[in-house]
Amino acid sequence: MRRAKHRRMSIVSGAGVKNIGRGPFMNDLPVYMIVNLHVTDADTYRIYEKGFFGLLKKYEGHFVTFDDDPVTFEGLAPRQGRMIIFQFPTEEKARNWFDDPECQLLSENRRAGTKLEFLTMVRGLPPRQ
Repeated sequence: MRRAKHRRMSIVSGAGVKNIGRGPFMNDLPVYMIVNLHVTDADTYRIYEKGFFGLLKKYEGHFVTFDDDPVTFEGLAPRQGRMIIFQFPTEEKARNWFDDPECQLLSENRRAGTKLEFLTMVRGLPPRQ
């Protein structure tokens, strides 16, 4: 089985994401955002939640699920806290969502109201032929 080579390393600096080691930009494939956080101030985090869905919709994103009690079957770093999964139709839309100044402003409430373990983008695969 051959796989398309589209791996890139990304570094996050401030409000932007920069690619290093760029490969082909697979714009027609969905991406999934996976988040792990611990809510430390529910009222502040709720401000973020109220604005989140409108910004997600602005970039054609779709909320998939969240779980406050995830189960780890294997691994050295079991996840605790809230796990969140949402999707964008393309990597470009995900990056535009993240870089949106309105999103960054709103995210200050998430940063103030949670301890963020990670917000990670995972690229979807092309359909099998």
